[in-house]
Amino acid sequence: MDLSMLPKVDKILLALEKEGLNQPLLAESAKEAVERLRESLTELHKGGQPLISDRGLLFAQALTLTRDIYRAKVRPSLKAVINATGVVLHTNLGRAPLAAEAVAAVGDIARGYCNLELALETGKRGSRYSHVVQLLKDITGAEDALVVNNNAAAVLLVLDTLAKRGEAIVSRGQLVEIGDSFRIPDIMKKSGVRLVEVGTTNRTRLSDYAEAIGDRTKMIMQVHPSNFRITGFHEAVKTTDLAALARDHGIPMMDDLGAGCIFPLAARHIGEEPLVADVVGSGADIVTCSGDKLLGGPQAGLILGRRRYIEKIKKNPLIRALRVDKFTIAALEATLHIYRRGEAEQLIPTVAMLTAPLPQLAERAELLAALLRRQDPKQQLFSVEVVRGNSETGGGSLPGVELPAYLLEVVSPHLKAQRLMAALRRGDPPLMAYIREDKLMLDPRTMSDADLATAAALIARYCAAARK
Repeated sequence: MDLSMLPKVDKILLALEKEGLNQPLLAESAKEAVERLRESLTELHKGGQPLISDRGLLFAQALTLTRDIYRAKVRPSLKAVINATGVVLHTNLGRAPLAAEAVAAVGDIARGYCNLELALETGKRGSRYSHVVQLLKDITGAEDALVVNNNAAAVLLVLDTLAKRGEAIVSRGQLVEIGDSFRIPDIMKKSGVRLVEVGTTNRTRLSDYAEAIGDRTKMIMQVHPSNFRITGFHEAVKTTDLAALARDHGIPMMDDLGAGCIFPLAARHIGEEPLVADVVGSGADIVTCSGDKLLGGPQAGLILGRRRYIEKIKKNPLIRALRVDKFTIAALEATLHIYRRGEAEQLIPTVAMLTAPLPQLAERAELLAALLRRQDPKQQLFSVEVVRGNSETGGGSLPGVELPAYLLEVVSPHLKAQRLMAALRRGDPPLMAYIREDKLMLDPRTMSDADLATAAALIARYCAAARK
């Protein structure tokens, strides 16, 4: 195989020198382009296919490929994505989208300086947590609060502070593993805490906990099941009873809630997620939860509970490594203000999407269908149909809960569903959907009004290109 026809890097650079590109980065891109062409020609040769014999054509391909590689290198890889999956808290897509007020708050803080750790009234150094602590106390009823960078960090910090070199009692039915191999036993081991398992997978009684308490017991821990449910022959201990048992023995009772529900979803018949305020009120000494799940705020780990325990946690040197930055504080404060005003359902996207009434979802699905048909009035590129289905909460929240929805089915005679979805995923902006029975499925629950119009244009564009 003769590879002498491959363009030289210096000739590619000479041809593109007047385009005003960064030369070191352009050289890197040109080398990568030549290597990709080399690999492509090698594969063609191995497959017995004819090689490109036109030097001019090969050089033109090299220039185009170099420009594409260069553009990819200078563009941010993190970008906004249209979520048409119907998964409200899609972990791979960044979980909870922020409320407009939270976005504006982050923007205001990002543009300049702020009073992150300055008490404006006294001019003395303040605490970054002061901006959110009172709000968290007002909303949840906790005596005190603290915020770290995620819920795993919150659990680690609490265990390290209150149970290190001691034992923590946990029901076998709560020794969970959630996303990215995060296991409760592993985090306890990392915290220097010995795990004491009680009960069985499906039944744990108060007496199991009581019998396990010994001289080295430093905590009773309750763990929310997160992304699974135990049904059928099942028994668990109420938080009030566990808290009373812990109090009788002078040890803290911790409840790792995970999802962090503040809005009363269960009252709307959406799952059975306990409210953070109810768990705090039931006597749990420490409650931990996430900020970017059902709460609908930024990634954060909330630690709520009795002041005497929170004060100890605040003195742990680990908090320096786990603390949140000004952007998290700004977004969380704005989100909590919305809750305190009683406007979560209207202004927090996560809550709005979870509680969206079915007629509204049907209307949005019909609107998306109309936008698609407007792109293809003769239905030569694709066919669309509005059908019933279900959305998911995602993010390890409300496991087993199906949210009734209206979905859109898209079928193109020119482009198979898998290829269409791949094209949309690589588009600008990228669009994430899913496939069911060889049909592209779009769920408008997780799409904004602007997303609907953009999605229709993207689908029409890729189907039209495939038709040619």
